[in-house]
Amino acid sequence: MEMQKTNLQIVDILNDWDPFQFGHGGYEPEIADIVQAVHELDSPTELALRIQSIFEFSFEKILPLEECLRIANELLLVKNDGSCSI
Repeated sequence: MEMQKTNLQIVDILNDWDPFQFGHGGYEPEIADIVQAVHELDSPTELALRIQSIFEFSFEKILPLEECLRIANELLLVKNDGSCSI
């Protein structure tokens, strides 16, 4: 149940981020890929590069790495908070 709550928080953060102003729900395949990446990676830099790559593949536009790093740190914080709960 905790993993589901964490995933929903990650989805909310990514929908609120909306890097290309498509509106809420405009990134479903990318969000699914990023949720998986969050659970696979612990390094903010590696996650930021993966996020950048996911969006570049889908939209053929490169997001600034600094922006991806900011969101990666936020997502990893959510993941780590969820895994530390008792």
